[in-house]
Amino acid sequence: MPRLGFTLLLSLALLVSPAGFAVPFWGEKQSSPVDSAVDRLPPGAWIWGGDDRQAGPMAVVVSLTEQRAYVYRNGILIGVTTVSTGREGYETPTGVFTVLQKDKDHRSNLYGNAPMPYQQRLTWDGVALHAGGLPGYPESHGCVHLPTEFARLLFEASNLGMTVVVAQAGQAPVSLVHPGPLSPIDAHTGADVGMPQLAGGNSWRWAMDPPAEGPISMVLSRSDRMLVVYRNGVEIGRSRVELARPDAVTGTRAYIVEGHFHPPTSQESALASIEGNSRSLPMPTWIAIGVPGYESAAGRPVPANVVNQVVVPEGFKQKVLPLLSPGTVLVATDAHLAPENSGGHLRVIDSVGPSGWLDDVATERHVGADP
Repeated sequence: MPRLGFTLLLSLALLVSPAGFAVPFWGEKQSSPVDSAVDRLPPGAWIWGGDDRQAGPMAVVVSLTEQRAYVYRNGILIGVTTVSTGREGYETPTGVFTVLQKDKDHRSNLYGNAPMPYQQRLTWDGVALHAGGLPGYPESHGCVHLPTEFARLLFEASNLGMTVVVAQAGQAPVSLVHPGPLSPIDAHTGADVGMPQLAGGNSWRWAMDPPAEGPISMVLSRSDRMLVVYRNGVEIGRSRVELARPDAVTGTRAYIVEGHFHPPTSQESALASIEGNSRSLPMPTWIAIGVPGYESAAGRPVPANVVNQVVVPEGFKQKVLPLLSPGTVLVATDAHLAPENSGGHLRVIDSVGPSGWLDDVATERHVGADP
């Protein structure tokens, strides 16, 4: 009995010791629907549209002003979350950072062995992304607190060296303070890329020296009537489009090219050889990807009457079609591509994939946390 009693006391001691504390779970356990208005997410809420690590470089933009973090894959927004950053006297530094170290089960060396799950270190003097408290305002010792499940998803999706930009109003461009559906930064360097618009009456443009390889992702904004193409995290082209039936499909929808292409008919090929147009190029077939709010759509083929509702300039189509292959992602959204000052009504886009397709018709800081 004495031995049993000692064992029981030892077990209880371990349970109440700092190292034995159960790790709290912060924030919501599941993603909000992808069409949720980002500016209305309550503390602890988040959106994760999905991800594919092979789909291009990942980058994160943290807006201290909004108390939100935005995750991009290959130039496209795939996740957004409420955060809590450094409180007064422990302000989270602004600037461009890279992930220096990852530790799934990290505990603080300064704050009573406090758990900091899914830690991704940004500086060696105590700033990191990790799961933590989310009261709805800045309350950390300098770190960026994330909801636990979001922190896990980001931890598993990211690599060492991932670029993270922390921005604040008055110190950074509006595009970084209030990010939009397209990444405002270069995923490789963190530099502000701005939001280049089409000049004058131009209907489309294509990069003079685009990357020769890398995954392709595309975004179609119904509001802007604009299609944007990314390769390896770099915008390589954008085009104005016409929508035969703008309201036929609404909301944020994700699609991916499957492994089958429709070959042109012999009549189309003959006509193409005369006209020198894209009729000779095989047309991709698309399937829908289930995202939060539209899970039941997963795996559904995109019908021809939907595929033929987007009218794209012929020259742009000739540039894009040869690049499409199984795994190429296309996303349709009602959101405007340029950021809004309020950050309001932004819709999250999925990186793992058209409401139609191509048819002729660092600063000084005081930090104390040890992540």
